[in-house]
Amino acid sequence: MQKQPDAAPCAQTEAPESGLALATKLAIELGPLLVFFGTNAAAGIYVATAVFMAATLVALGVAWWRYHKIPVMPLVSGAVVLVFGTLTLYLRDDTFIKLKPTIVYLTFAAFLGAGLLLRKPVLELLLGSVFNLTEPGWRKLTLRWALFFIGMAVLNEIVWRNVSTDAWVSFKAFGFLPLTFIFAMAQMPLMQRYSAVDDNKSAGPELPSQ
Repeated sequence: MQKQPDAAPCAQTEAPESGLALATKLAIELGPLLVFFGTNAAAGIYVATAVFMAATLVALGVAWWRYHKIPVMPLVSGAVVLVFGTLTLYLRDDTFIKLKPTIVYLTFAAFLGAGLLLRKPVLELLLGSVFNLTEPGWRKLTLRWALFFIGMAVLNEIVWRNVSTDAWVSFKAFGFLPLTFIFAMAQMPLMQRYSAVDDNKSAGPELPSQ
């Protein structure tokens, strides 16, 4: 009976840790983008591009320090930011930084498409320890994300070619993320439909390492 009070402090310490982990993840993923938006509003696209590059490097460094690894998507995105950001600053042409989302999305789409052709759904390799789907489920989910990334690449091309730089930056900061979130939530019925029961994964000890 006296052991019960000990459980409360444990529960209380887990919540802040999970909250801190979530805050860190959001800072890594959204921090550079928000810095880019704010700096563009204050100092223009070229200063914003330079700060965006620096913030991206900091975010990748924090990801490595926090998780001892850098996920594939932030790594690819970061590499494209550095390459196209350098071209933007060196040539004084903001077209390159505007092309960055297009290149990133098409790279992701090609990556996923290649996995489907090789019968190795990339999403299963990336998320197989978190979600447990049947093989048809992984294929359909991978195909949907590949098509989504192509659609986002096309959307970015339409936006930056038809609106001002400031409007494009605003859409990049507050348009792409909600669209991605909405699309991800829309995939939940498919994931539930093709969910596979695996006692080894559901009870496996891998969960604490996520």
